[in-house]
Amino acid sequence: MTVHNEALRDHACLIVHGPDQPGLVAAVTGLITRHKANIVSLDQYSDNPEGGAFFQRVVFHRPNLTAAFEEIENDIAKTLEPYGMTWRLTDQSVPKRMAVLASTSDHCLLDLLWRHRRGELPVSIPMVISNHTNMAEDVRSFGIPFFHVPSQGPDKSAAEAEIVKLLAGNVDFVVLARYMQILSENFIDDVAVPVINIHHSFLPAFIGAGPYRKAKERGVKLIGATSHYVTKDLDEGPIIEQDVVRVTHADSAADLQRRGADVERAVLSRAVLWHAQDRVIRHGNHTVVF
Repeated sequence: MTVHNEALRDHACLIVHGPDQPGLVAAVTGLITRHKANIVSLDQYSDNPEGGAFFQRVVFHRPNLTAAFEEIENDIAKTLEPYGMTWRLTDQSVPKRMAVLASTSDHCLLDLLWRHRRGELPVSIPMVISNHTNMAEDVRSFGIPFFHVPSQGPDKSAAEAEIVKLLAGNVDFVVLARYMQILSENFIDDVAVPVINIHHSFLPAFIGAGPYRKAKERGVKLIGATSHYVTKDLDEGPIIEQDVVRVTHADSAADLQRRGADVERAVLSRAVLWHAQDRVIRHGNHTVVF
């Protein structure tokens, strides 16, 4: 049974992306008018009015949206075909299904579960998967299924295959909440849904273990976090959100790590929220976030 967000019932979001050209805004708003819908919000951006790319996000309200959804989709396809645009239409009242992968660090995972329980994230969480068991009881206390999939040694293929089996058909996107495993290209292809990652912003300066200790030794003055989509290129996918905090010589390595965890939680929660609200449009190796 699909659970709906009643506050967003009969609200749809249309994302349009493609070559910029005259007439696009009129075409989109015209088709919305044809279906007796009312525009709630409209954001658009062109990176170059002469031969550039066009991006648009429109949220509209249409009574009895479910009954009219297929008809609206067909009209969008017909209307935008001459323009060569990519588009997607989503029912905003249907929360996206978000799986979370984690390891031993709990700060990002528990923050997402807490925000979800408070109704701050318009998602459902069908499962949490971890290669360790230390957070099993915490996760289950939120009423969310926990799955332990060990991942040891250089060959991760068996673990990845088990994770793919758990995810298949059950999720719309995946969040790596400090999941400390490098994912293979095959895994990313097999999952076939967006994967969002979070990490400290010291990369590539302080690679490997103990980045906050290394940062303290170097005397850094800013620490931060980056959330991005996962691609085959490690930690080089399109960035969704970043933030920083200023630190001083008086902060210990433990202070840096604590404050870094705070930034990681905030950045990841914003990235998840914006993705769940269809605010992020991927374009090459960067994003447009409305």
